[in-house]
Amino acid sequence: MNRRRFLTFLLAAMASTAISWACTSLIAAKGATADGSTMITYAADSHTLYGELYSQPAADHPAGTMRRVVEWDTGKFLGEIPEVPHTYATIGNMNEHGLTISESTWGGRPELEGTEGIIDYGSLIYITLQRARTAREALDVMTGLIRDYGYASTGESFSIADPTEVWIMELIGKGPGQKGAVWVARRVPDGHISGHANHSRIHTFPLDDPETIYSPDVIDFARSKGFFKGKDKDFNFSRAYAVYDMGALRGCDARVWSYFNKMTEGGLPQYLPWAMRGEGETMPLWVKPSRPVTVDDMKWMMRDHFEDTPMDMTKDIGAGPFAVPYRWRPMSYTVNGENYVHERAIATQQTGFSFVSQMRSDRPDGMKGLLWFGVDDANTCAYIPIFCAVTTPPYELAPGNGDMLTLSWDAMFWVTNYVANQAYNRYSQMIPDIRKVQSSLEDAMALAVNAADKAVPSMGREEAARYLQDMADHWAAKVTRDYKALGDRLLVKYLDGNIKKENPDGSFARTPEGMAVSPVFGGYNQEYFDNIVRHTGDHFKERPVPQK
Repeated sequence: MNRRRFLTFLLAAMASTAISWACTSLIAAKGATADGSTMITYAADSHTLYGELYSQPAADHPAGTMRRVVEWDTGKFLGEIPEVPHTYATIGNMNEHGLTISESTWGGRPELEGTEGIIDYGSLIYITLQRARTAREALDVMTGLIRDYGYASTGESFSIADPTEVWIMELIGKGPGQKGAVWVARRVPDGHISGHANHSRIHTFPLDDPETIYSPDVIDFARSKGFFKGKDKDFNFSRAYAVYDMGALRGCDARVWSYFNKMTEGGLPQYLPWAMRGEGETMPLWVKPSRPVTVDDMKWMMRDHFEDTPMDMTKDIGAGPFAVPYRWRPMSYTVNGENYVHERAIATQQTGFSFVSQMRSDRPDGMKGLLWFGVDDANTCAYIPIFCAVTTPPYELAPGNGDMLTLSWDAMFWVTNYVANQAYNRYSQMIPDIRKVQSSLEDAMALAVNAADKAVPSMGREEAARYLQDMADHWAAKVTRDYKALGDRLLVKYLDGNIKKENPDGSFARTPEGMAVSPVFGGYNQEYFDNIVRHTGDHFKERPVPQK
């Protein structure tokens, strides 16, 4: 391993304010899921991204209308492109047809960063959602936008899904002086799962398969730059255009491995050397799960910290006395001249928003797409149901209700942070309280979705739209209200390092006189005390006091 390059990569990645440096997208194709849906996930991880739900109404545009292109990460104006006659309604990363797009950035060879175009990766997603109905249409729109207006970001992976198909597309710019990009897209086979997490995942690919498409110059351009020598059939997109180091593997591919490992009987230990050290057999782009994947499986994978694997973040010494599966940035550190890193799991504290997108071909149009949407850390959020018929973000998720520097107790992002940031200090003690509320809410919302599945098909279009909008508004308000109450309860229960005693009904215990019962002293685990003695010797040892 090149330690200097690894350290440089991690420092640049984690210091960047760009949203995409830490995103994860997991995939379950049709035939791999319990209900016949397609599913993709997304964690928009960032130290500066505020968690809110974006939307655009459907609209008709007169000839000559221009659309402003603004870089998603920075708000920088990049240029204008002609608008199309009609654009579709979008809610989050989904549109009214149930098309959903997510991403993760892998950077790639720095000399290929897009500098000549005006379409950044975020604009590519949201413009495409307004213009495409299906995944295949989205591929046409995305590659057309890049061809006509140029690419303005670094190497990127996209999950592109509709109710019947899921595709992975990877692309990278051509560097200074060249406007376009080179790219390849593959359809995830029915019955399989896949994913990407900030590292290019498409290696070799068939050159004559209708379910694999690519830019005409994807191989020749690599040859012209000296990135590839060999026969066309041996061309490896990832090896040609991505940067390989421990950051790309243990920091990125390991997240996908954890998903594959959990969804296959007996796990996939044969790919663990690849995930941890870049050794052994290359991890495949997709695998077949041992059992049908449920939407709950996907939610809990978004909460993964490598539990029950060699990288389990609750078990190493960095977890401290409260088994905290989080490590504060920076990700790298040096001891005695040697460089080390923290693990980087799917769930992380600095997340703007995340979702599990569930697309169902057997539902009415307004219900084909279902966005289970959450804000802040996926591990501690509650995912609320947002159907593709929803046109207005609930107030608690609406842009303008607070921001990263303005606290709003009516904003779901802030109350979820209120809960999570208390748990980060005493995780093993507080997480059971959080799980109780989180699971109760998500169970209730699942029942509400089941009820909607039965009730909505018999409704007229307008009545159905009102029903689904009201449903989103109700649950956003309830989750926000319940999480504020949960945060208050955590503050009271765990005040000053103590743990208040509770009655069977959950109320706090009082003496007959109405005073608080003496609390439990939660203390620390045994490993904590062992380490104190290991580092301080007899410094704190109790000794007999001489008697005079």
